Amino acid sequence: MLSESSRPYIDASVPVLREHGLAITQTFYRSMFEAHPELKNLFNMGNQASGAQQQSLASAVFAYAANHRNAGALTPVLSRIAHKHAAVGLTSAHYPIVGKHLLGAIRTVLGDAATPELMAAWDEAYWLLAGELIAAEARLYDRAGKPAAHRHAMMITERVAQTADIVSLRLVLPDDQAAPAFLPGQYISVVVELSPGVFQQRQYSLSDAPNGRDLRISVQRDSGTAGTPAGVVSNWLHANAKVGDILRVSQPYGDFAPALDGERPIVLLSGGVGVTPMVSVLNALVAARTPRRVVFAHAARERGHVAHAQDIALAADGLPGLDVHLFLESGETALLAGFPPQAGRMDVGALVSADPELREAEFHLCGPLPFMQAQRAALLAQGVPAERIHREVFGPDLLDHLL
Repeated sequence: MLSESSRPYIDASVPVLREHGLAITQTFYRSMFEAHPELKNLFNMGNQASGAQQQSLASAVFAYAANHRNAGALTPVLSRIAHKHAAVGLTSAHYPIVGKHLLGAIRTVLGDAATPELMAAWDEAYWLLAGELIAAEARLYDRAGKPAAHRHAMMITERVAQTADIVSLRLVLPDDQAAPAFLPGQYISVVVELSPGVFQQRQYSLSDAPNGRDLRISVQRDSGTAGTPAGVVSNWLHANAKVGDILRVSQPYGDFAPALDGERPIVLLSGGVGVTPMVSVLNALVAARTPRRVVFAHAARERGHVAHAQDIALAADGLPGLDVHLFLESGETALLAGFPPQAGRMDVGALVSADPELREAEFHLCGPLPFMQAQRAALLAQGVPAERIHREVFGPDLLDHLL
C-alpha cells in the first residue's frame, strides 16, 4: 500500500499525467530502446511504430494514479498485464531497467515540476506496482511449470484459409507429446525470426477447444492503414508458415477464460477476428455438453470476412439449443453457417430488449475496441451490471473504463 506521505503526490499527478502522459511514455520507450536495443525482441515494435503502445502505457500510468486507492478496479488490470508479460517472457530482471527509464522520462518531461518529493513518490509507486506484477508473473510461471524464456517447438500439421485474410494453423509437439493445457479464451505467443538475430513475437488466441493433442491459432493478416504499418509477424506467417514447419510458441496465458459451468446464460459477442477466442469457448461448451443457454453473436463487414463458419455450423449441430445471430454490414441475406444473417451492425441492446432473460446472462466480448465499447455501453443501458460484462482486448488496451 502506498505510504501516506506519497499519496498526495500521486493524487496531484492525475492532471499532470492527463496532459503529459503520452510525452512521458514516448520519452521512456525511446530512452530504454537506445540503452537496451535487445529489448526490441520482446516488445511489439509494430505497436511502437503506430504509437498504440505508448498510448496504452500512458493510460495505464494514468489509471494507476487515478485508482491507486481502489484495489478492486486495479486488480483485473494488473492480472491482464501479468498474463501478457508472462506470454512475452518478462522476468524480474527487466523491472529495474523499466523503472530507471520510466522515472527518468517523468523527470525529463516535467522538468522543474519533478521535485524530489514527487519523484520519491513515483519511485515508491513504481516498485509497489512492480512487486505485485513480479509476484503475479512468478505464480503464472510456476503454474505453467516452465521458465519465462521457454518456447515449445511445435510443428504445423494443418493450414486452413478461413477467409482471404485469416488463416488457421494447427500445431503439435513432436513424438506425440500432449499439447500444453489451456483454458478456452487464452492465447499463446508465437516467435518468428524476421532476419538473422531479429525476433518478434505476437500473441494469438487459441481458436479451438482444448483436446490434449494440438493447438490451433487463427492469424489475421494485418495490411496496415494510413499512418499504421502492416503487421510484420502476421504477414510473415501468411507468406511463410507451411505444413511441416516448426514454430516456437509459449505456454498458453491470458485471463480471459469464461467459465464453462454455471447456471446463468452465457453470451459470446464478437466482431471481426475477435471470433477466434469465442470459437474456442463455443467448441468447449459443446464438448462439455453444457446445459446452459448459449448465445453466439458475431458481426462482420461481409460474408467473406466471417472466419470459422464451419465451427459455428458444427456447434449448432452439437448444441441444439444454441442461439446464433450473425450480422453483416453488407446486407447479404444468403444463409451463413446455416443461419440467416441480419443486415447492419450488431445491436446487442435490441437482442436483450427482445429477450429479457439475457439481462441475467454473463456477457463476453472480443473485437475492435470501438465495437466492444459500443456493446458494453448498450448492455449497461439495458441494465446489465458491469461485473457481468467481460472482454478480451487484442493489442494495447486504453483502459477507457478506468479513465
